[in-house]
Amino acid sequence: MVETIYGCKWSLTVYQLLANGINRPGEMVRSVEGLSTKVLNECLRKNLNFGILERHHFNEVPPRVEYSITPFGHRFVRILDELEKLQLEIEDNV
Repeated sequence: MVETIYGCKWSLTVYQLLANGINRPGEMVRSVEGLSTKVLNECLRKNLNFGILERHHFNEVPPRVEYSITPFGHRFVRILDELEKLQLEIEDNV
């Protein structure tokens, strides 16, 4: 799971967008240069399957979909943050 998520360069970007209050797919695509709708949907689907994100569908016209990080996802993101700190520490010591 970690390899799949960490290997997807857009997952970390999606987590950052969600932390900044950008939770709608269209807004995510517009906010990030080079991120396509197709790639975003694949990334979101992977994160949904692992239980890191949850999807909220609103019965409105036009339909509205928003994503948020689950409690498990918050724990997972904290672990990724610690891995990044460890990586930076290793790079500083080399």
